[in-house]
This record gives sequence, structure tokens and C-alpha cells, in this order.
Amino acid sequence: MRSMSRFLASNNLGLVIGGTLLSTVMACKTPESSTAKNTPTTASRAASGSPCWRYPDASTVLEPVALYSKGGVLKVDLAYQASTGPEGVRYCYTLADGSLSPTLHINPGDHLIINLSNQTQAAVSKDDMQMQIPASQVCGAAIMKSGAVNLHFHGTNVAPTCHQDEVIYTSINPGESFTYDITIPNDEPPGLYWYHPHIHGTAEAAVLGGASGALIVDGLQDVQPSVAHLPARTLIVRDQLLPDTSEPSDSLPAWDLSLNYVQVPYPHYPPALISMQPNQLELWRVLNASANTMLNLKLLYDGVEQSLRIVGLDGVPTGSQDAQRQGIVITKTNILLAPASRAEFIVRAPDKSVVNPVLWTLRYDTGPNGDHDVERPLARITTSATGQQPAKMPAAKTSTAADRFKNIELPKRTTSRKLYFSQKEAETLEGDANFYITVDGQIPTLFRMGQEPSITLKTGSVEEWLVENRAPETHVFHIHQIHFLLVEQNGVRVSGDERQFLDTVTLPYWKGTGPYPSVKLLVDFRHVVPGDFVYHCHILNHEDQGMMAVIRVTP
Repeated sequence: MRSMSRFLASNNLGLVIGGTLLSTVMACKTPESSTAKNTPTTASRAASGSPCWRYPDASTVLEPVALYSKGGVLKVDLAYQASTGPEGVRYCYTLADGSLSPTLHINPGDHLIINLSNQTQAAVSKDDMQMQIPASQVCGAAIMKSGAVNLHFHGTNVAPTCHQDEVIYTSINPGESFTYDITIPNDEPPGLYWYHPHIHGTAEAAVLGGASGALIVDGLQDVQPSVAHLPARTLIVRDQLLPDTSEPSDSLPAWDLSLNYVQVPYPHYPPALISMQPNQLELWRVLNASANTMLNLKLLYDGVEQSLRIVGLDGVPTGSQDAQRQGIVITKTNILLAPASRAEFIVRAPDKSVVNPVLWTLRYDTGPNGDHDVERPLARITTSATGQQPAKMPAAKTSTAADRFKNIELPKRTTSRKLYFSQKEAETLEGDANFYITVDGQIPTLFRMGQEPSITLKTGSVEEWLVENRAPETHVFHIHQIHFLLVEQNGVRVSGDERQFLDTVTLPYWKGTGPYPSVKLLVDFRHVVPGDFVYHCHILNHEDQGMMAVIRVTP
């Protein structure tokens, strides 16, 4: 699986790094509210020669710059840039001062306006004409060139139309600019979402390179009052290429990891540092912004598992789907996060007697054809009475927002569908596998630009989907624009705590005999804006190699 990944990340189909980048980043017109800047000085960035800079190993984890809407509008000027590091090509979204990947805070009903300029440079490629966009579907550039970029606002129920959350045909080529003007729905659940590039064929390389950031719909404290006044920490895990190009072994991971751009490299894994005050409760908002890596998080204090009190998953407050507008707390000792998944949970800092408090990701078995996701530390917690605290959550108030998911189990199912993941292995060591997501009864087909929808339906419906994994490798189901309710796993009705609204769900690999691993989902099309959007495996190597399809929702 890794050969194509390494080619894309190191070459990006003709991206030129050595040339002079375009003019300086546009001045940022963000609102007055923001956290203090947590980036290296301008001088140190200039000395590094890298717009996509990284913190040194074992640095203290700092909050991304936070930008807040004001008067119902958040306006941001972002530049998409590229540079090189020891692991290969890096990609990033930057503000005018060089800050990376700001956290965008919005409220339901807000307008999010992003002026995005692609400040990379790309060589003319013989493949450019092969990526020409149908004239009727052009959004941005008519020919998608090497180095093109766009933005996907993952998890939001934003319209799949040009200048909003349309990713199939939207293309911003090097040297070009594009404006996103997005209306956040009034019933968008409060929680953690994110943004990242979604150009088919290079999505993996861009996300591996670090181009991603958090998007937070504020108001969680109104649905879950237990988080009111807590310091809220945003933690973004990203994966990247290993400088060592050896194939995975028992100890070698498929990918290195970083935490808020503090790298945790193989083989010694120097953990990032999280500074807290002893015994302080905090809300941790954790995003797995990896292209391919599964995370299985555990917090250990001197080897003792700590309780993780989950209050939100994939942007939806846990337990809030009962139309009471009140969340519940789910207590676990480990949290599985597939690429693109998010969890918001309350933790308590260690007291001064704890010697070794560490945030770990455990080994995850992705199957005989999958990646090697090894156990390793991500961060070590340090405590002091003056420990660094992120900004605190506001006080809770009575929620008056509409409940998007109200009564999802009451309507009669308009349709039941079966979909499945499958793959065809490469015939040579240098080749790449083909990956498919198929509606049962149709012919497995690799995704291609301009292809017809595999599913067509009308807005207003609730459908029951059974999704199977028929491959010897873990796959991760994600659908754009909407959430689904998880109701069964492997034919067994899930418990109340697991019965949550998600936009991403993991299907373990098939062992070659017995039933296929499966999930049953109630997919909520009642409030989606009509248009074409996609569903795919969110292991982006698989998506880039064909494991994606189009769904069309009509009025």
C-alpha cells in the first residue's frame, strides 16, 4: 500500500518546491478574538526556510491560533503552501504571519468566508489534460493541474455546491485564488469538525504533508453543561512519511506521527509535552487528521489506565440524539479513532505524585494487507501550579437550537441498501492495489472524474445501509454532508452507549472465512441540501486509488 503513497508525497505529480513561492500571504482579516500566537518567531521561520515549519521534537504542545466569528461572520485569508522536510514534501494552510492551520470557531447559522490562494508552483504535466473537468461542472479551474488544492469541511452539513463544500470538481491551481462562502446550518451540532484538501489522486499526499486544521462549532457547553468553564485543549494528530524508506517490520511503523506539529519520530518516539495544572479537569478535543493511521488512545498514569469521559464524537454531543437537547457522558479507558474521526472527552490531570503520565496510542491490527500501526507514546504530561492552560469554555445557557436528528428512527425506511469494500492486490511489488466501494449488484469500479452517481435518492428520506468489508485490510466508511446513526455491528444491535451519530466508522478486515465484518447505519437525508457528493474510505491511500463513489440527492 505504501509505494504509491511515497511517490505522491515526494513528487506530488510535478510540484516544484525549489522555485520562489508567489507573493506574500494575503493579510488576515479575522475577527478580533483569537488566542495568543503560538508560532516560532518570524526570524526563526525565515531561518528554517520553510513555510510549513515544524516544532522540534519533545516540544510543549501549543494551541493552534484560534479565530472566532463576529457578528455572524468569520472571514479568513489562507495560503496553501509547500516546502520540504526530512520526511519529504510538506503542505500547509497558513495565515499572513506564518501561523499554521488556525482553528476556526463558528456558530450555527454563521457565514464562513475563506479566501484561499494556492501559493505552490507546479510544473506542466502531461496528465493535466487528462484531469480536465466537464464544462458544466467547472468550479474554479477548468483543468485540474498538478499541485491543485481545494477545501473539504469534514462533517458539516454544508451545501455540496460551488464555493461551498463541493470537492468533486472544485480545483484551485497553483497561482490562483478562490473564495469559499459557506453557510453553517442552524441545526449544526456543536462539536469538533475539520478542514483538509480533497483533490482525488493527491488527497493522501496533501494530508500526509500536514495540510489540515480544526473547525469547531461552538456551543457544546449548552448541550453538555459538565464542560462549562473547563479549559479546552485542541489536539491534532497527523501522520507523515518516515525518513527511513524501509518496509514495515515488527518494530517499524508505516508512518510517523506528530501532535500539533510536534513530531514524535521513530525509533525513539520522544513524546510531545502537555503542560497542565495538577488535578485540573480539562476538555480535550482530539482530531485524528492522519491520512492513513488508526489511533487507539489510552491515558496512563504510572501504568494505570485513566477514565476518559466522552462528551462528543464526530462533532455530535454523545447521547443528544434523543431530541432532549441534553448530552450524556460515556466513560471509557481507550478510544479508537480512525483517520478523520474525532472525540471530545474530559480528563483529569495527574497529581504531583504521578511520575510517568503518558498519552499512548496502542497497536491496531489493520490486517495482513494493511499498514503497521504500532504502539507508541504521543505525549507526556508535565504538571505545575503555573502549568499552561488553554482558553476556558463559556458558561452554559439554555439551548434553543433545532435538533437535526429528532425522530430519525420513526420514519419508515424508504430504501435498504448493501455496500461493500473490496480490493484487488497488485500483481508486482512495484504496483499498487485497486480499491473499490460498490453498491451490491453493481460492478466494482474505480472512481474516475465525471463518473455517474452510484446512488440516486430524494432529500427527506432515511435509509438503512448495510456496509461490509470483504477485504483483507481495515477500511473506514465516510460519507460527506451528513451523519448516520450506528445501529448494528456484525449483525448485533449495538448498546446504548455505542448507538451514536457519526460521520466515520471503522470496519475491521475480513479474515478470509466466515461472515464479512459489517455495520448497519441509519443514514439521514432529511435535511441535506440537494446535489452530488461522495462517500469513500477515509484511509486516503485507498480513496486516491479508487475507493470512492458519487451519490446524488435530488429535491
